[in-house]
Amino acid sequence: MADSLARLSALAEDPVVRILADAFSDAGFDLAVVGGPVRDALLGRATHDLDFTTDARPDDILRIVAPIATAHWDIGREFGTIGARVQGEQVEITTYRADAYDGVTRKPVVEFGDDIDGDLVRRDFSVNAMAFLVPQQRLVDPTGGVEDLIAGILRTPTDPQVSFGDDPLRMLRAARFSAQLGFGIEERTLAAMAELRPTLSIVSPERIQAELIRLLQSDDPVRGIRVLVDTGLIDEFLPEVTALKLEIDEHHHHKDVYEHSLTALEQAIALERVRHPDEPADAVLRLAVLLHDIGKPRTRRLEPGGAVSFHHHDVVGSRLARKRLQALRFDKESTDAVAKLIELHLRFFGYAEGAWTDSAVRRYVRDAGDQLERLHILTRADVTTRNKRKAARLASAYDDIEQRIAALREQEEIDAIRPELDGNDVQRILGIPPGREVGEAYRFLLDLRLDEGVIGPEAAEQRLRAWWAARD
Repeated sequence: MADSLARLSALAEDPVVRILADAFSDAGFDLAVVGGPVRDALLGRATHDLDFTTDARPDDILRIVAPIATAHWDIGREFGTIGARVQGEQVEITTYRADAYDGVTRKPVVEFGDDIDGDLVRRDFSVNAMAFLVPQQRLVDPTGGVEDLIAGILRTPTDPQVSFGDDPLRMLRAARFSAQLGFGIEERTLAAMAELRPTLSIVSPERIQAELIRLLQSDDPVRGIRVLVDTGLIDEFLPEVTALKLEIDEHHHHKDVYEHSLTALEQAIALERVRHPDEPADAVLRLAVLLHDIGKPRTRRLEPGGAVSFHHHDVVGSRLARKRLQALRFDKESTDAVAKLIELHLRFFGYAEGAWTDSAVRRYVRDAGDQLERLHILTRADVTTRNKRKAARLASAYDDIEQRIAALREQEEIDAIRPELDGNDVQRILGIPPGREVGEAYRFLLDLRLDEGVIGPEAAEQRLRAWWAARD
């Protein structure tokens, strides 16, 4: 605990904190660092964005920060929040709040308060309901946040039924903080999450999407996903994940698809960290890995002799993922990437069964496009077999295909492969106007280039004419 207090004292010495603390003190107002920065300082975690709370009203906050900020904005003024840039850092300062909710929307009826304890009690979890008054350097913890930090527990400051009833998004935040901090969730809090899960209907898809992304970008998203599945919360916005828990028939056996998907996610994260150690967590990759087998429940067939098949689950899963991500308002680029990765995730296993020709490797690269590196990671992570010999064989095969891709890139700039004749050439040679037939001819020429390499414009023209004549 002594180390934790020392870290809080160090937080008070941060230049931004010190400048703001002195300015508010000189103006006769209290100021406290609040929420995540206090929690993270006590845990010894890196502190990022600084949030403050104060008894000053928004007009007073603006008056105080204007002389010491290089920029300030009042976009959150109606909620009592003023933003500013101080010493190059962006900060938010919010007047004490004592809000009330109508239970129909997430929008509170904003009421300003005069008491810091009242402000803290209205927050989501006790570990986020602590404040550090500056410059006094006094910790304010009215709901037992320090004890919960020590115990590694997430608990609402008030009755969880009331807290989640006020703002259902807090239930998703519980799963995210569990993943982010490695904390368990207190029993009453967990039970309330399961009971109140239908109230997520009042939360916008954009808000749900944002929490899902933050969870996926955490250190241990699998922990948070288990919380969402166990409470049923995920069924309100991504039911395909729970559906991975396929019923096991006593006469037909296959691996647990749900557990396989979570193991694949853990393996993908490990590979991501090895291959791209200095890059931020890749939420698109992690989402694709989590969802890569969601087509299996729709395609499962119980075959004679105890076998189970999932024919075309890659294509079906890609369509399901696209539809779900669109409903959650994911951007088109992310949606397309996840759908493509799911559709292609089985392609490699044909290579493992027998070495591909160079043309097959070129097609693999072409079809993956800018998702090739993510596909590398997904495909490797998809191998969760306990059979060490099989796992080693698949890993060796994938090492081989990556080496061949690298070699082909050096030889022929594989990423920039184009047909030897373009669309204008096709129209001139075949005497046809722009339209669908030009596209078909172009694809024929691209396949020819991928299959046979460079054959020269004259030979390409001869082959094009022969293809066109045979087509007629």
